[in-house]
This record gives sequence, C-alpha cells and structure tokens, in this order.
Amino acid sequence: MDKQNQTSFRKVAECLYRNESSKTYYAFVKRNGRQIRRSLKTTDRKLAERRLKEFRGDASKLVSGGRNRITFEDLGKLWLPVASSNLKKSSADRIERCLKTLNGYFGSSIISSITMRDCEEWEVSRGKNIAASTFNKDAQVLKACLQYAVDRGMLLDNPSKVIKARKVKDKKILIPSRDQFQTLCDTLLGLDPRARESYYLVKLLAVSGMRLSEALNLTWEEIDFKKGFFIVSGGEVGTKNRQIRNVPLFPAMKTFLLENYSIENKNKSRRIISIESARKALETACRVAGLPHFSHHCLRHFFVSNAIEKGIDFKTIANWIGHTDGGLLVAKTYGHLRDTHSMEMAKLMD
Repeated sequence: MDKQNQTSFRKVAECLYRNESSKTYYAFVKRNGRQIRRSLKTTDRKLAERRLKEFRGDASKLVSGGRNRITFEDLGKLWLPVASSNLKKSSADRIERCLKTLNGYFGSSIISSITMRDCEEWEVSRGKNIAASTFNKDAQVLKACLQYAVDRGMLLDNPSKVIKARKVKDKKILIPSRDQFQTLCDTLLGLDPRARESYYLVKLLAVSGMRLSEALNLTWEEIDFKKGFFIVSGGEVGTKNRQIRNVPLFPAMKTFLLENYSIENKNKSRRIISIESARKALETACRVAGLPHFSHHCLRHFFVSNAIEKGIDFKTIANWIGHTDGGLLVAKTYGHLRDTHSMEMAKLMD
C-alpha cells in the first residue's frame, strides 16, 4: 500500500484492511503488477472475510494472463445467479434473455479486450428500429454484468458506461369504455363454453384492479366476506413490489363472486381462476367484436378510471392497486382522466 492509503487504512489480515474513519472493510489485492482496492461494503469483520474470499476467488482468474481467458459469456454465467438471487422468476428470466442477446455480439469476446469503442459499435448495431425499452434493458444488463467484473477485480473500468439510455416514448393508455367492456364480456360468454373462465378473469380484473398474475393466484382463503377485504399476495410468484396488501372487498367484486360461484363448497386453498392465461380468448373476443386489441392490463386501467370518475383520491387508488409511491404514478398516468371528468361535471353547473 502507498503512504496515503496507510494513513487511512489499517491492515487486519492478509489483503483485508479497514478504513479507520468509516470502519468499512476493504480488499487490497495485486493483479498483473497493479494494486486493486475494492470496498467490501460492510463493517462486520466476519462478513468482510467471507466477501474477501469470494472476491479473491473471482479475481484469481486475472493471474498470469487469466483475465485474458474470461469471455463475456463466462462472465455472464458467474453474474447471473448473483443478479437473480432476489428477483422474481419473470425478472430473472428477462435478464437471462438479455444475456443471450448480448452473447450474440460479445459472447466470445475477452472481457479485458472490450473497449468503449466496442460498446459504441454494439449500440449502433442495434439500429434505430428496435424499441427503446428493449434497447435500454439490454444496455442495463450489459452495464451491470461488466460492473460485476469491475467490482470483483476482473476489470479496472467499465467500458459500457459510454452507452446512453434511449428515450422511451410515453405509451398511450388503452382503456375500454363501459359499453366496450360490456361488449367484451358478452362476446366472451358467446364464444365457447370453455371461454367462460376467461370471462371470469376479465370480470375479476375489472372489479378488483389487480395485476394479471395477482388475479390468477388469488385463492378463496384470501377473501374475507365477513370483514370485507381480500389479500393480494401473488401466490408463489409474489406481487410486483413483493409486498402483500389488504384491499377492501369492493361491492362490485363481492357481487360478482357471489353471483358466479358457490362459495360454501369451495376449497379454501383453491385458486378462484382455474386457468393459467386467457390471452387467446381475449384476443379472439376483441377481433370478433371489432374492438381495439385490449390486453388484460387494460382492465386494470378500466378499474382505475372508474375509481377516478367516482372521485377517489390518487393515494387511496395507489394503495388499492399496489403502488407504494403515495399516488404519484397514478397521478402521472391517469391525471388527465380526472381533468376530463372535472370538465364534464362542470357542465352540470348551469
């Protein structure tokens, strides 16, 4: 260590140092004649020792030109389990898909040979026609994967930091009108007896405001008719923000359940909706009825728009549908609906 580091860090074990002011532990290792310092991001000695062992194990690949043997594809295999450890399966699967896409360009490249120029050329190769959101997801995975290499001492710098996110255009929200929603329900019921369960799902989404995965995993034991609330847990999949929420059992939802199901004979642990998806039935119904291509998420929008028309405040709606920002996203996404409703109500003030 140089003199400057000696005044700030105290050696407590081989390659393990502690910052005397912050009490945070650091790893100091030499690779290819260069000293690499990495924060172990803890003040706990035992945890620091475990992280140091992991860090040295990864960084050992740099010895004797070992850094020249690590390809981007190999790096991805090291990083993916770490990146996915606390994610929902759907999010982990998305990262894995992004890695496969990136491997098509960087897979066989030695990570130490990847330059900013290479990253810029990858950015150009993606073209302008690719959706900005898709490009951004791939770029985020590229940056995170290479940053993992930096944090583990496999790289001295992250060349992908030169890549800038593309601007994502605001998506136009597609919300069924009440007439369109009724037409959709009638069409689903008229398609085929097998489509009745699809109708139940569409109806449940519209009267509850749940996300599709939440509705598909709702069980009878999570509905309390006596106390008037239902629990949104998302089942094994979990909710989007991983938080379980209690939601009032809305009158329309209660009526729907009581009118269409025999509650007394239901297995409490059984899911209310017995199908995995109703995408094809929904697409068919929209096509047959000449409706716009409504997705299941459009029915969540339908629920929110109805709540706004009834004068429910954004914060309350946010709590119902599982947003944790106090209503900011609801206001940003649906604020124009409140303004439109206000103008319509103003016309009555003659």
